[in-house]
Amino acid sequence: MTTRDTPFAAGTPCWVDLLSSDVGKSKAFYSELFDWTSQDAGEEFGGYVTFFSDGHPVAGMSGMSPGLESRSADNWNTYISTSDIDASTEAAVEAGGQVVSPPMQVGDLGSMAILSDPAGAMIGFWQPGRHVGFGKYNEPGSVTWDEHHSKDFAASVAFYESVFGWNIHRTSDTDEFRYFEGQVDGQTVAGLMDSASFLPAEVPSHWAVYFSVSDADAAVANAVKLGATVLRAAEDTPFGRMADLRDATGAGFKLHSANLAGGS
Repeated sequence: MTTRDTPFAAGTPCWVDLLSSDVGKSKAFYSELFDWTSQDAGEEFGGYVTFFSDGHPVAGMSGMSPGLESRSADNWNTYISTSDIDASTEAAVEAGGQVVSPPMQVGDLGSMAILSDPAGAMIGFWQPGRHVGFGKYNEPGSVTWDEHHSKDFAASVAFYESVFGWNIHRTSDTDEFRYFEGQVDGQTVAGLMDSASFLPAEVPSHWAVYFSVSDADAAVANAVKLGATVLRAAEDTPFGRMADLRDATGAGFKLHSANLAGGS
């Protein structure tokens, strides 16, 4: 099992959380789909919910602010680890980002900020304290990959290179399929996809979250029974078997397992 209790290297996606218009419905959906347990933090932390898999923290969830439900879509947010959240926020603004929620201390857990990158995608920054991020990852029931879908690919690549010092590996660089990987200390940490040609006009640039499951087809069938909508059925790819769905309240997420014929 891939677990950890030490901070992630700066520039590495380290946490995800769900902004939900119906916390109870979302909690029931993901608890059943991934066999997660949950813990509510209480009013001191705005009712924040932490999900656990095998006792390890794997994701969070918060409700929408009163009065904003009609203007905010349910969605999963990705957070990137930083050793200095103030410096990272300043660097992000200098690189063309906009501050949505400025750096704030979250008790002794750490500090967070929410920004919009130059392509318009929301991205969280996290400076760890007692909470370092994922306690389990790249295992069934946890996050296995974070991927930026950009409608302004050049601006996105330049932004993450500048703010987090990513080295960029060009997996594919054609007009048909342009996909780069961000690397930190020689380790691949995230994907960057040029999505301008296929994202609908109403879908903005965004960070997509992949959850690992042992059987993508079975997980899709279970998700549908729980109220999910299938956007793209499970199919084999060179990187594993993947499916694209919207959960019971409309938040997009992806599933990943090994290909049916074997491999990863």
